[in-house]
Amino acid sequence: MEQALQLARVALGNTSPNPPVGAVVVRDGQVVGRGFTQPAGGPHAEAVALWEAGERAGGATLYVTLEPCCHVQKRTPPCAQALVAAGVREVRVAVLDPNPLVNGKGVALLREGGLQVPVGEHAQEARQLIEAYAKWVVRGLPFVVAKWAMSLDGKIATESGDSRWITGEMARRRVHEMRRAADAVLVGVNTVLADDPQLTARDGEGRPLLRQPLRVVLDSKGRTPSSARCLREPGQTMIAIGCAEAARVEALQQAGAEVVKLPGQDGRVDVAALLATLGQRGVTSLLVESGGTVMASLLERRLVDKVMAFVAPTIIGGRGASSPVGGTGFAKVAEAPRLTGVEVERLGEDLLVAGYVDWRE
Repeated sequence: MEQALQLARVALGNTSPNPPVGAVVVRDGQVVGRGFTQPAGGPHAEAVALWEAGERAGGATLYVTLEPCCHVQKRTPPCAQALVAAGVREVRVAVLDPNPLVNGKGVALLREGGLQVPVGEHAQEARQLIEAYAKWVVRGLPFVVAKWAMSLDGKIATESGDSRWITGEMARRRVHEMRRAADAVLVGVNTVLADDPQLTARDGEGRPLLRQPLRVVLDSKGRTPSSARCLREPGQTMIAIGCAEAARVEALQQAGAEVVKLPGQDGRVDVAALLATLGQRGVTSLLVESGGTVMASLLERRLVDKVMAFVAPTIIGGRGASSPVGGTGFAKVAEAPRLTGVEVERLGEDLLVAGYVDWRE
């Protein structure tokens, strides 16, 4: 199952809106087939592993990180039926599929076919791999990860606006890994105006990857410059506007941006409407790399699922220096959300603090 999990991690970021899944076929103590989910429309992990195993799948055990599907999809047949037909003896499943069309039905079909189907091995790791898919398939909304890099005193830039680089190279490489795994990256227009970021996922040599996340700019009035670097990079950029002038919309479209008008108050974009729009177009995971204003709007609306905060051993100071979360904040410490399942990782001299936002009353 550990091998299957590693295969699923290879697929992470390339399968949306399908979940990343890994599968391993074992017969007589030997691995005879491996597979992971192919890009949307391609075969699932189980099908790839069965194809590699061939006739050796008969009487074998399949380890899979997610319950095999049991329903006919547009271009892929049900994996549960394929496993029964291949003569697999046992299917060990890490977690059930949260999709209401599957949830337990795939396991039931396998058991009806005479297979042994234990469930729950390495469940926590497998559940984390599909956390974005799980939210999207149940609620139709992307899983929102808020990411920021800050100094030891909680600043994301100096008073003059300089922010390069607060964290070191290892932390920056991790950010590119996070972008690679995300379906979309979100920033506000103020970030574009201040930093002119590329918002691309790059390899260790600094080269753009073939598959890029959708770049989303929250820009109520269409202030994004037509010369912004995010409009010139490989991949697609969406500008979410509220009340932008027609001339600005046309200029952005001519620069290659997709401009989407969304509802909101006082001409501002409703962030909940933005998430709903992204969910409708199959975006299962959203990495937020914005400044404090957009971050605050998401947190105040309880729209953030996970926080990944990079902390550098640097002290910036300054009353006017920006912090990761702006807005009015929470009136009492007792009302402020806390993180659960917190993990701390050292990346060179920096720390990465990650956890899930607890929105319970």
